[in-house]
Amino acid sequence: MTREWSIQQLARLAGTTSRTLRHYDHVGLLPATRVGPGGYRFYDAAALRRLQRILLLREWGLGLPRIAEMLADDVPEEQALSAHLDLLESERDRIERQIAAVASTLDARRRGEEPMAETMFDGFDHTAHRQEVTDRWGADAYARSDAWWRGMPSAEKKQWQEDTARLAQEWARAAERGIRPDSDEAQELAARHVAWLRAIPGTPASEGGDVRGYVLGLADMYVADDRFAKNYGGAAGAAFVREALRHHVGA
Repeated sequence: MTREWSIQQLARLAGTTSRTLRHYDHVGLLPATRVGPGGYRFYDAAALRRLQRILLLREWGLGLPRIAEMLADDVPEEQALSAHLDLLESERDRIERQIAAVASTLDARRRGEEPMAETMFDGFDHTAHRQEVTDRWGADAYARSDAWWRGMPSAEKKQWQEDTARLAQEWARAAERGIRPDSDEAQELAARHVAWLRAIPGTPASEGGDVRGYVLGLADMYVADDRFAKNYGGAAGAAFVREALRHHVGA
């Protein structure tokens, strides 16, 4: 005999409400497997699996119409669940790294020390500038760089973050010392900066496109946007980076 769950039982299992399940039924998102005497709804195992997918997609911020479209796609259930699992495992890894980063910060503060800047933000959302990247360089650029980052082993991500922080610190220290943007030291930093940009897939710098225009655009953004300027010690440091990069690409 096929096992079934009443709407009340399913609501308790899923941590939702009978009202929500009835709404899902009403809009055609989760039809009851059968309706018994008195209008009582019952759900089988397939309905439970469908509800699991619905709740996962809701957690990712999708609206019911979009979820209905995704569930209507002719995608085998195991393939869809496998994709869900990959995303959840990626999110778990990110959250675990966040926990470790915050625990390290707390431990440092309890010892009366400052936390290491290179590790404070490990695991925090690298997609925060998704819309900006998409608007400036297209959805494909974002998708390729995002896939590159997500596919990078944890040790390589850590090394990349450390190298990036080190480069920013060296820029800031050079600006503080007041060296000229066209000096050998500043130009060595500029060359490293461009090489760093070239290493990120999906960008004009990595694709052999308008590298000069790309670098100049970023240089201006470092100065115009405080979020980027702070990486180089503030407005003065960002202005120094911009002038050094401009000299490097012959602007």
